[in-house]
Amino acid sequence: MQTFKFPRPGALLACCALLLVAVACQDDDSNTSDNNQHVNDWILENMQAWYLWNDELPTETNKNLAPADYFSSLLYDGDRFSWIQDNYQELLNSLQGVSKEAGYEFALYRDSNSQNNVIAQILYVKPDSPAEKAGLKRGDIITQVNNTTITISNYQTVLSALDENHSVTYRALDVESESLADPATVSLTTQEYHENPNYFHSVIQTGDHKIGYYVYNFFASGAGSGNEYDTEMESIINGFKTAGITDLVLDLRFNSGGSEVSALSLASLLGADVDNTKVFMRKEYNDEVEQEILNDPDLGPGILTVNFTSKAANVGSQLQNHRLYILTGSRTASASELIINGLRPYMEVLLVGDTTYGKNVGSVSLYDDKDATNKWGMQPIVVKVYNSQNQSDYDGGFYPNIIDPDNALLLYPLGDTREALLAKAIGHITGEGTIGRTGLADRPLIAHSLDRKKRSFQLTVDDRVFRTLTKQ
Repeated sequence: MQTFKFPRPGALLACCALLLVAVACQDDDSNTSDNNQHVNDWILENMQAWYLWNDELPTETNKNLAPADYFSSLLYDGDRFSWIQDNYQELLNSLQGVSKEAGYEFALYRDSNSQNNVIAQILYVKPDSPAEKAGLKRGDIITQVNNTTITISNYQTVLSALDENHSVTYRALDVESESLADPATVSLTTQEYHENPNYFHSVIQTGDHKIGYYVYNFFASGAGSGNEYDTEMESIINGFKTAGITDLVLDLRFNSGGSEVSALSLASLLGADVDNTKVFMRKEYNDEVEQEILNDPDLGPGILTVNFTSKAANVGSQLQNHRLYILTGSRTASASELIINGLRPYMEVLLVGDTTYGKNVGSVSLYDDKDATNKWGMQPIVVKVYNSQNQSDYDGGFYPNIIDPDNALLLYPLGDTREALLAKAIGHITGEGTIGRTGLADRPLIAHSLDRKKRSFQLTVDDRVFRTLTKQ
């Protein structure tokens, strides 16, 4: 029987040495062409080995294309998620919440006072960021960037300036008077910012209910190779447990995915009556990878099933009616949806907000850090995920139990009991209906700043299979 051959780093290094000799006397155009072919060879080899839809790869390819174009030419028509980047270190950084930015996220809507103008409403500002230091806050409305008014025809170009130092003209929101201040302009610097996904948490006492509220904005274990974010997550949930919460509202409306490892940690802390004997998720790779897994003595069929981790800080079993409330939005995706799907066999998961994005597949980071001529990194889809009941039918997203598109003109601070989605969750918990005003508006979302982030819409799977099958 033919053995399936996975790309080995040594083979890549050998190709690299031959390439360096071959191109030493070529001109710049030849260097570029040869290096493109070298990188494209690496792309194709890995896609043939790992890509979930490797049976859909084209039989003829043009390796003279630039690597990004070549990668795109290989993708299965139904693949919305695989991506490639010309610097693998930047790719890895982005998955850990490290990026060059000023520190705020926003949604774009049409300006109700103009047919052509667009406003950027700030959704949240990151702690100790340039944006926070400049005084920006949730609900403020940006109308200009670098003195250019944002319009329906130029917003993509204008927003590209946000990656560098820039100014914004904005109107500050006063939630108590429900009014906007006169326009003001501030200058913002961008910096390498390490974002902590543990954004906010509190305990809300209302009647007989003690409600834990937790805003978690993406899945990452820590900055770089650390696990400080997961450690903080566990501390937060343990604090809820110690406080004796009766209900929990998990806010994932801005969480568009991330690490399987962190998703497993969170699910293990929140699931009702779960431990290391209960199945959280099952994985499905392409046929060749699955056969290699079954044949490898260090892996075997057990690696395709991921069980919960037993956690002393688990709070799910003490929640009233074993019910978890999750606040969702149109960018709630991937690892966030894995949480919903993985917990539903064990408890009631009630969604408040908008329909989620719909991503039931995961990727792995592929790069060759030993090849000086290849700095590219790619994030191809390699696995489809299922829950313990073999359910994976959410590629169209999860529909909310309580609908709210979260497009209110008046954005209260996250954690304020008047804030639209939290108010709906609390109203359902107490049986008293929505408290406070929600201020729904008929204004379709044009775009979201999360769409511009490389880490968005990712489920990055544990790379043990990759590391084992590519070992020398």
